[in-house]
Amino acid sequence: MDRHLAAPLTLAVLGAVLGSGCKGGAPRSTTDGGAPGALGPDPSAQVLARVGDRTITLGDYVAALEHMDEFDRMRYQASERRKELLDEMIDVMLLADEAREQGYDKDPATQQEIREIVRDAVLKKARASAPAPNDVPESEVRAYFEAHKADFHDPERRRISAIVLASEPAANAVLDALKRSPGSWGELVRSKSIDSKAKAAVPPELAGDLGFVSPPGDPRGINARVPEEVRAAVFTIANVGDVLPRAAEANRKYYVVKLAGKTEPQNRSLEDAERSIRVKLAQDKAHEKELALIEQLRKQYPVRIDEAALAQVKVDMDGGHP
Repeated sequence: MDRHLAAPLTLAVLGAVLGSGCKGGAPRSTTDGGAPGALGPDPSAQVLARVGDRTITLGDYVAALEHMDEFDRMRYQASERRKELLDEMIDVMLLADEAREQGYDKDPATQQEIREIVRDAVLKKARASAPAPNDVPESEVRAYFEAHKADFHDPERRRISAIVLASEPAANAVLDALKRSPGSWGELVRSKSIDSKAKAAVPPELAGDLGFVSPPGDPRGINARVPEEVRAAVFTIANVGDVLPRAAEANRKYYVVKLAGKTEPQNRSLEDAERSIRVKLAQDKAHEKELALIEQLRKQYPVRIDEAALAQVKVDMDGGHP
C-alpha cells in the first residue's frame, strides 16, 4: 500500500480503531513496541491481530477499506462493524491457509482464478493513466458528436398493448367484442389473453402492456416480449388508442394489437449527449491502454500456438472433459 496516499485514511482508522478507548487526546506513541494499542514510528505496522504466526496490521486493515467503494466503506463507521471486518479478514486468512495445506492452491481452476485476479490488477493499473470522463478535451467530445450524429437521433417509439390468443377465430371474436364495446379492453385482456402476465393487477389502461418499440429495422427498438410481426403491425396504426382491425400472427399465436402511446422522434443536442460521449471516450481510452500493454507483453514474450493441437480439442456439452 502507498503510505503517502493512505495517510489520511490511516489516521482516521487509528483514531477510530485504536484510539476509541483513549481519553484526552491522540493515542500514545512508542518506539519500543510498548503496550497494546500504543503506536510505533510506523502506524501502518501496528499489529491488530495475530493468527498463528501470521499478523494482520493496521496497514492491511486500511488497505481492505480502501479497496471498497464509498458506500460499502460507510458500513464500517460503527465500532462493532469494524470488528466484524477484522473478523472477516481473520477468517479469510485461516481458510486460505487451510486451503494451501489441503493443496487447493495447486488446483488448475484455482490457479486460473488467481491469474485472472492478478490480470485484473495489472489492467486496472494500465487504465489508471487514461483520462476520466471530465478530463476528455472538449474538442474530442465535439468531434465525436459531429461524426456520430445519427447515434443521437431518437426515433419515434410506440407503446404496445396486446391481447394474445391461441387461434385466429378467438382473435376475431375479441375484435368483434371491441367493436361493440371499445371500453372493454381491460376486461378482455384478463378474461381472454393467454399471455402469462395478463392477470396482473394493473390499471385497465395498462392491461396487456408489452412496453415500447421503435420502428422495424432499428436495433435499439428490440423488445423481447414483442415479435417482429407485432412490432411492424403497431406502426401501421394511425392514432393512440386505436386497435389494429386485424389480428397479427406471430409464433403460432394471434395478437390483437392496441397503440397505447407514443413518443415523437427527437435529435439530442451536444449538451444533451455530452456526458454519455465523455464516458464512452474515457472507456475507449482506457481500453486502448489495456491493448497497448498486451501488445507490449506479446512482443516481450513471444507467443507460439500449436494450431494442430488446438484443432484436436473437442468441447463436450454434457459436462465431460475434452
